[in-house]
Amino acid sequence: MTEEKKKPLKADIGFFQNISNEIKLIFRLMADNRVGWWLKLLPFGSIVYFIFPDIAPGPIDDAIVIGIGVYLFIELCPPEIVDEHREALRSTIPGEWRDPESESEPDVVEGEFKKEE
Repeated sequence: MTEEKKKPLKADIGFFQNISNEIKLIFRLMADNRVGWWLKLLPFGSIVYFIFPDIAPGPIDDAIVIGIGVYLFIELCPPEIVDEHREALRSTIPGEWRDPESESEPDVVEGEFKKEE
C-alpha cells in the first residue's frame, strides 16, 4: 500500500485567527489533566488582575500582564502536550464566512400560502 501524503496546512492565517487558536489552545491545556494545577493558576491570575487591576501598584498595562501570563502558561506547559493540542487545532477544518449580500443569487424558495377557512 502507498502512504498518503498529508497536505500542508495554510500558514498565512490572520491575526484574529491566531488569537482564536491561542485561546482555544489555552482552554484545551486548562482541561488537560497532564498539565499541573499550579500552571493553571497563571491564566486565572491574569484574569483576576484584568478584573481587579489595582492589585499591583504602578502603571502596568492590563494587556501586558495578560500577554505575559498566557505566554508563560503555554511556555511552561510540557512541550509534547502543547504540540499535541496545537496539532489537533491545526487538523480541524475551518469554516468559511459567507456574506449573504455578496451572493449573486440568493437561495429563495417560492411557494403559495393558502389559508384554510
